[in-house]
Amino acid sequence: MQPHLVYDMIGRTVFVRTVTYHYTGLLALCDGQFIRLDNACWIADSGRFADFLKTGEASEVEPYPDRCFISMGAIVDISPFDHSLPRKQR
Repeated sequence: MQPHLVYDMIGRTVFVRTVTYHYTGLLALCDGQFIRLDNACWIADSGRFADFLKTGEASEVEPYPDRCFISMGAIVDISPFDHSLPRKQR
């Protein structure tokens, strides 16, 4: 993913799909090699994907204590996440 495509999403809550995992968080930083998600959460199981994107409700959620960094080379796509960020483990 090219960094310039990500810059306009800084400050927004996003859903990030990587080659192995899914994440939600506030896109706080992009330095060209990594993005930083604040209030980050690993979505271990989204349930039905279209339903998750529509409602923001995931089946299994594992919050980070604060933030995480994701390699730009691992990112498949980033999309707006217009829901409250999940912060409770389930």
